[in-house]
Amino acid sequence: MTLDPCERCEELLQEFLDRTLTDAEWREAESHLAGCDYCRRRYRFEETLRRYVKLSAVERMPPGLMSKLEELRGLDAMA
Repeated sequence: MTLDPCERCEELLQEFLDRTLTDAEWREAESHLAGCDYCRRRYRFEETLRRYVKLSAVERMPPGLMSKLEELRGLDAMA
């Protein structure tokens, strides 16, 4: 069964963002994104989400958060 172009683009999207596609797959995804507003918006959303996650992973935790998480982890272990 052949996927429609948007389903195929969805299938390739994460690897496109990771830049791990073959040259042929890269051209296929890039070509589809150039002509499909829906998939281009999905791509921008995923790209923005990745940037946000990356930024939030390097921000310091507010004071006391680590101890609160450790406390909650301890409560979870007792359950």
